[in-house]
Amino acid sequence: MIGHGVVVLLLLTLLANKSFAQQGVTIQDTVDQHIFSFQEIEYMEDSTRRLTVANVSSDEYTSRFKRNTLFNPTNPNRESAYWYRIKIKHNSKSKKDWVIEFFDQTIDHIEFYDPIDSVRYARIILGDESVFDSRETKHKNFIVNLSSHQNEEVVYYIKVESKQKADILIVLRSRDWLFQYALDEYFFFGIFYGMILVFSFYNLLMFIAVRESHYLYYFLYILCVGLYEMSADGIAFQYLWPGSPVLNYYAPGIFLYLATTVALVFSGSLLNLRRNDRPIFRLFIYAFIVRTIFLIMSIAINPEWFRFRFIEILPFAVIYYASLRSYFAQRYLPARFLVAAYSFVAFGILYKVLQYFGIEWKPFGELSHYSLGFSFVAEMLLLSFAISDKIRVLSLEKTQASEKIIEQLHENQELKDNLNKTLEEQVLIKTAELIQKSAHIEEQNAQLETANKQLEEQAREIAEINILLARDNVKLQHDVAEVKEARVLSKEVDYEEFSATHPTEESWMKFLSDVKWADGYACRKCRNETYGPGRSLHSRRCTKCGYDESVTAYTLLQNTRLPLGKALYMIFLVYNSRGSISSYKLSEILSIRQSTCWQYSSRIKALLNDKRRRNPNFFQSGWKSIIIEG
Repeated sequence: MIGHGVVVLLLLTLLANKSFAQQGVTIQDTVDQHIFSFQEIEYMEDSTRRLTVANVSSDEYTSRFKRNTLFNPTNPNRESAYWYRIKIKHNSKSKKDWVIEFFDQTIDHIEFYDPIDSVRYARIILGDESVFDSRETKHKNFIVNLSSHQNEEVVYYIKVESKQKADILIVLRSRDWLFQYALDEYFFFGIFYGMILVFSFYNLLMFIAVRESHYLYYFLYILCVGLYEMSADGIAFQYLWPGSPVLNYYAPGIFLYLATTVALVFSGSLLNLRRNDRPIFRLFIYAFIVRTIFLIMSIAINPEWFRFRFIEILPFAVIYYASLRSYFAQRYLPARFLVAAYSFVAFGILYKVLQYFGIEWKPFGELSHYSLGFSFVAEMLLLSFAISDKIRVLSLEKTQASEKIIEQLHENQELKDNLNKTLEEQVLIKTAELIQKSAHIEEQNAQLETANKQLEEQAREIAEINILLARDNVKLQHDVAEVKEARVLSKEVDYEEFSATHPTEESWMKFLSDVKWADGYACRKCRNETYGPGRSLHSRRCTKCGYDESVTAYTLLQNTRLPLGKALYMIFLVYNSRGSISSYKLSEILSIRQSTCWQYSSRIKALLNDKRRRNPNFFQSGWKSIIIEG
């Protein structure tokens, strides 16, 4: 009984191993293509990224390959390399050439190993990190031509390294079917991108024609969407930058960022958010700032974030919410097309999200893979309707405004006619009154002429009197000045009376100029007697040599830091006291530090003594004579 049980257990184990063994795909001319999925693909993670095909094909590593539980495997750890293996049973009777195609054209690096014999493998390198012209088959996807292996079941090894999510979508196809499929695919691509080109060109022409900013924003949005789709589909790499594979990493993210940014601007402009809904307008600005900061951080800090596409849900969600709010809450009719347009985009984004998380949902079969592209086509049409509806609303508003203006003009014209009629009646009445009064006015004019003649005679007499008064006034002012000057020259005048003669610094400068050049001007350098104004106040510049002499130069006031009024009053006091006044007394009178008074009065006294020694009658010439040194 025990032996029978062991036999049954061994049979069950063999059956289980056979049921879980990797399934191979047989080449048949009746089947033009086959998509590898589930147990048809096995994988192994290489965290060291150093394993070779000789290692992974050895008995030691064969058991390490795991069964694939997803429809198509991916690379969860971007820092590791992943090895995949598939089995194909060749058919020597097949009359077709066969290829392996990798659908995901964003994979950075692929190494396909085609066995030559039991030990050697032919390595074929693919991936979007290599220039496009290095591909054996010039197609947006990665194509590997399979060599003939008669009726053998061949195990192919594939090594994948990618900094972004890599979907291992492997398809076995006949070359004829590949060409037919590629022609159909590129035909639809031509229609899709042709529509984008036509829409872009049309909206650009409309902007040039009517200068409506909505058309310019929409043109930029369609252009960015087209460039993003070309980058995501691999068309841009094939036709726009085939020699610059580094752009494949950044182009989709940058163009998608530009598309969402322009979409924010376009939608905000179309919905009049700046005027009609300021809170939502600020929300648009916040969404733009957050998205821009994330882009900068992705480029500058962690390039891995650059491939994080879910961030685009934020601006599109804001736009979608604003469209719903404008239509349902504010009853803004053009918003209904935005709601419908972004509903299609939401459907496309939802499919991409499910695809990212490995959730298989293909409501339109294989065409579901292009759901986002179809969503953008529908969005383009609906947004065009939205612009047209916005222009229609604006035209209707302008028409209504024009009708109101015309109606108002009619009312204004009627008022104008009535007013003119009233004015004409009043003019006739006033004219009659004026005619009656004209005779009286003529009589008054005659009387005024007589009065004017009398006034002219009186004016002549008043003018003669004014001339005499002016002369007396000049003489009186001269007498007052002489009295003031005489008072100043007396020894009993105080500082207030002294400064009253020249109350401002400028007047003291004028006084000093008159004293200094009382006998006429002569240049101290060349003795020229003609001058012009200098740089400083009341200074004189020689017209011959250009020497500029300030008003304080060569006087006791040269380089003094005291106000001119106080400095001149100190000279006045020292002169009148004949040098006997002390620095303490000067400090008390002038409210200046005693040391300053001593220093400045010592200089005055020295000059006073020098002039008195040379001229015993010096004190008879007045205090002004001491101001000029020399």
